Amino acid sequence: MSEHYDPRTFQALTFHDKVPSFLDGSDTPRSYLEQCLETIAEREPEVKAYVVLNEDGAREAADASTQRYKDGKPLSTIDGLPISIKDLLETKDMPTQMGCEAYAGNFPTNDNAAVWALREAGAVVLGKTVTAELGGSHPGPTTNPFDPSRTPGGSSSGSAAAVASRMVPTAIGTQVGGSIIRPAAFCGNVALKPTQGGINRGERQATSMSTHGPHAGCVEDMWQVAIEIAKRSGGDRGALGLFGPMTAPAAAKPDTLIVLETAGWAMLDDKSKIAFEGLLENLQRAGITLLRRVDYPLIEKLEQTIVEAPAITGNITPWENRWAQRNLVNLKGEFVSERAKATLAKAEAMTPDDYRAAILDREAAQRAHAAIGNLADAAITLSCPGPAPLWPGDIQGQPLAPRPTGDAIFNTPSSMLFAPCVTMPLMSVGGMPVGAQIMGQQHEDARMTAFARWIIDEIDPVLVD
Repeated sequence: MSEHYDPRTFQALTFHDKVPSFLDGSDTPRSYLEQCLETIAEREPEVKAYVVLNEDGAREAADASTQRYKDGKPLSTIDGLPISIKDLLETKDMPTQMGCEAYAGNFPTNDNAAVWALREAGAVVLGKTVTAELGGSHPGPTTNPFDPSRTPGGSSSGSAAAVASRMVPTAIGTQVGGSIIRPAAFCGNVALKPTQGGINRGERQATSMSTHGPHAGCVEDMWQVAIEIAKRSGGDRGALGLFGPMTAPAAAKPDTLIVLETAGWAMLDDKSKIAFEGLLENLQRAGITLLRRVDYPLIEKLEQTIVEAPAITGNITPWENRWAQRNLVNLKGEFVSERAKATLAKAEAMTPDDYRAAILDREAAQRAHAAIGNLADAAITLSCPGPAPLWPGDIQGQPLAPRPTGDAIFNTPSSMLFAPCVTMPLMSVGGMPVGAQIMGQQHEDARMTAFARWIIDEIDPVLVD
């Protein structure tokens, strides 16, 4: 069932606005959970967002939350919040199979640091969402909630689709190249890709560019999830963690924004270019000054450095993963996709000098990004290269044929820069969501959240048929 997406009228599922009714007893977290389960029963056969659900455990947690509200003692701003977890993160009560047949039945019985923090805050961990294999590009069965013939993006496919189809108000995704922001943009969600190290990844710290971040139906829920996790489990080892208030930052209007084209502009379709330029015009009409690469040499220098972001990311991450991937292939190679094996082969053809060169290129890009910090409040660009691609299915006999979860070309820059960004559902192209993202300097997560909140509230969305 296709559903034409209109950001002006689409009603996302939200949680923060229900908390007052939990406090006064006119509604309960258990009732809210049951509404989520009803939607899952209706939408899941087509959307296929979940690997596993723990309905009994969720009901038990929701009942405990209901009692805490009755006693006037909720544990946090997200007590009773139904949330789903990307199936890369360990959960003590559900298997963690990472979208890979080699991990079928894997049941660690531990909680990832972020999952542990969510439970400590009283959140209701409802299920594990589909991930592309090992967090890579070989996708699972999840479809886009607005058109089942299209991808929801990846690798956080199920998390994006579960929120977009109103199954849950929030879900946790992960990103190395673009796996939080791109699927959120394809599915019409808001999402935060935090400053590198801002949210404790627990056992998922094998790569230097991966992050955890929330998908949500609104900025308020997005921020509350992120900050409640950071309050309890902190950031990565040796990292400063996520900074910001314990309630969602108030909306703030940016005065000046830098428009980044990135390497993605050249591959963007005409309709998406029209939509984004229309959004920029709306920002200018609201009194926001826009700066472009032709205006300042420092912006041009940044544009030139981030052109190589996909290649730099594509060298760093496979190298860092190579030993784990080799162990897996040696043990259970028959259960690993040809796409994952091709990534391993690339890594094993690299040398330490190749990796060092990529790290130095990343550091140079980070310096170029820091140099524009005083020019504007933030940067804005697209979150995805147009609407979600159609997925006609696998091509028989061609295991490495393109399987479109979408290109991360607009996402690898923020990942490489370790910069926070928030994607905003502000455009519809051909009836499908297309997001725009606002990106700041490292540790400006709260500031970007405040800007995103203002832009979503005050700037008219753009529709191009």
